[in-house]
Amino acid sequence: MAQLDERRLDPAVALASLDATAPREPHRLFALKQGDCFAVADAYGDIRGAGDGFFRDDTRVLSEFRLTVGDRQTSLLGASLSQDNVLFTSNLTNLPMQSVRGRDISQGAIHIERVRLLWQDRLFERITLSNYSQEQSTIRVSLHFAADFRDMFEVRGSTRLKRGMAHAAKTDATCVLLRYDGLDGLARISAISFSQAPDQLTGDRADFLIAVTRRSSKVLYVEVGPEVAETPNRDRFRAAAARARFGMRAKRRHGATVHSSGRVFNDWVERARADVALLTTELTTGPYPYAGIPWFSTAFGRDGVISALQMLWLNPGLARGVLAFLAQHQATETSPFSDSQPGKIMHETRKGEMAALRELPFGRYYGGVDTTPLYIHLACAYADRTGDMAFVDSLWPSLCAAAEWTEEASRPTGFVTYQRAAESGLANQGWKDSHDSVFHADGRTPKGPIALVEVQGYAFAAFRGLAALARRRGEIDRADHWQSSAEAMRAAVERHFWLDDPGFYALAIDGAGEPCKVRTSNVGHLLYVGLPAPARAQMVADQLLSASFHSGWGLRTLADDAVFFNPMSYHNGSIWPHDTAICGAGLARFGERENVIRLMSSTFESAVHFNMRLPELFCGFTRAPGEAPIAYPVACLPQAWSAGSAFMLMQACLGLEIDGWAGEIHVTRPRLPIGIDTLTLRHLGVGTSKVDLTFQRVGDRVVAFLADRHEGLVPLIVRT
Repeated sequence: MAQLDERRLDPAVALASLDATAPREPHRLFALKQGDCFAVADAYGDIRGAGDGFFRDDTRVLSEFRLTVGDRQTSLLGASLSQDNVLFTSNLTNLPMQSVRGRDISQGAIHIERVRLLWQDRLFERITLSNYSQEQSTIRVSLHFAADFRDMFEVRGSTRLKRGMAHAAKTDATCVLLRYDGLDGLARISAISFSQAPDQLTGDRADFLIAVTRRSSKVLYVEVGPEVAETPNRDRFRAAAARARFGMRAKRRHGATVHSSGRVFNDWVERARADVALLTTELTTGPYPYAGIPWFSTAFGRDGVISALQMLWLNPGLARGVLAFLAQHQATETSPFSDSQPGKIMHETRKGEMAALRELPFGRYYGGVDTTPLYIHLACAYADRTGDMAFVDSLWPSLCAAAEWTEEASRPTGFVTYQRAAESGLANQGWKDSHDSVFHADGRTPKGPIALVEVQGYAFAAFRGLAALARRRGEIDRADHWQSSAEAMRAAVERHFWLDDPGFYALAIDGAGEPCKVRTSNVGHLLYVGLPAPARAQMVADQLLSASFHSGWGLRTLADDAVFFNPMSYHNGSIWPHDTAICGAGLARFGERENVIRLMSSTFESAVHFNMRLPELFCGFTRAPGEAPIAYPVACLPQAWSAGSAFMLMQACLGLEIDGWAGEIHVTRPRLPIGIDTLTLRHLGVGTSKVDLTFQRVGDRVVAFLADRHEGLVPLIVRT
């Protein structure tokens, strides 16, 4: 059995295990993804171990992939991802070296371009060498490779007492075959093929002696896949690139698009939309946004629901896919190992060897206390956005089962609580699931079962939404019951979680009924669902917007006066863009529109410093003039709910809601982001109609209007 505890599953703790191999900063790494494969490499295009690699179905099938020229590391000129996230390109040049015949070649004589993409479980690479010197040269180009076939959890730091069999590499003229037979009975293979026969080929290196005449270029194609295919060549590379780009365009066409008067702002929005598309995988149940690369490139319940909520106003089809997948994988039995109970919604699924062998519970794991009420909330929000009652009816048995689990989980204490059922599971089961994220003000670890404040808010929203849907279905008794449950939850939170001093809600209530009197961003999620009384909401808003939480780059997860505050921690003082966005949506709900514009601006400026991509999280240090936000070393990048935070904050600024039942667009006190004078939503779906909606700054106010030409008649109701 693998030696596991919750800390080994925490990327924050993975830092310690990765330090020995010098992990690169996530914003200096480049990720590609297609289906259930992804690749992470540095700006050189090199894979050097640590957390990077080429992964297929939660197994690292390429742990080293380095290029040297003249037996030397190359010099980096620049690297980039295409706007659609399909192609990675690295531009390199040679360091001073000697040709094969011993002739000196000066630095910068040879330009090397590496272009890479993924398609249908294969990595395709084109390496172009161009000679800009006045001499013909024969140079040694070498590819160094290895496949450790480590399970994702091993890469993250878990240790195993026993592994399967790694075979000696097999080579032929243009291919090397690396193979590992897992303990689960599956053979995992990496077949590395070359467009021309290497001059020397071993089990870990291919050497090519390439003659490059002056002002000419030579091209080498490489493929890495689960089996030997045709010999790599120009046509195969171009065909794969065309199909990958077509597939990505198809995903990006779903839903409305955003275009503004700000060029740099548009670049951010386009990158965020491209990242959501990159992480979205087409499953049999529909599109599903995988959580993030590299650690969480799989279907997570919580992450999928929140990403779908962020995109719901623009692309409700994403929510439909998430709901269909989670309904299909809803628990039907009780299992302490997987933390499952009938009606509970999945937290995580994995396909690797360790999951298959049940060395850990994450093959299909249900240890998330918030996922089930969030699932219900998403279904209700989807119904309100689309009016799609037929789909709601198909989900109804699943929603009722989820509601029954939520009620059962809250029966002993009146609150939805968690306590892991087996030692192999997660100790903390809210969105802040690291081992030290829930604590008392004096630093004590609370005893379970634990009731988190935001989870009660999600349950309140779930019951309230179900009551409205039940009423539409004519199920009046159920509607009354769920409405009563929602109001009972609201009253219980107000009574037991509220702290008169400091005028804030507690993080949690432990198994002894003692509140964790710690100020955290979790409370902002209560604003998002509309639970607090207005006066208390204002006190919470004032504190969230104060320097204790607002760093200048976003909202910290923990107030800076808390005992465990650390701006470099995973959950105790860092900034998570999705968390800032949810809090921002809650602030807008209680009238703090101008402050939401500030949050939008600081989030946008953070993205600019991270090359237009918001990572999973970054450090919560206070913003200083002239300085950039500080990266968190092992954050996922891209991350779906970080990319989606741009759109949740945008919706909060615009004050836009779509009533799918009435087929109306409602805009309340619209505001535009700082520096933006016009913003247009194109092909915004309302029922069967599609409209273009424009927001324009006129003096000190913002007006909203529909384009003259649009498909169908859609009422626009604006309240200023």
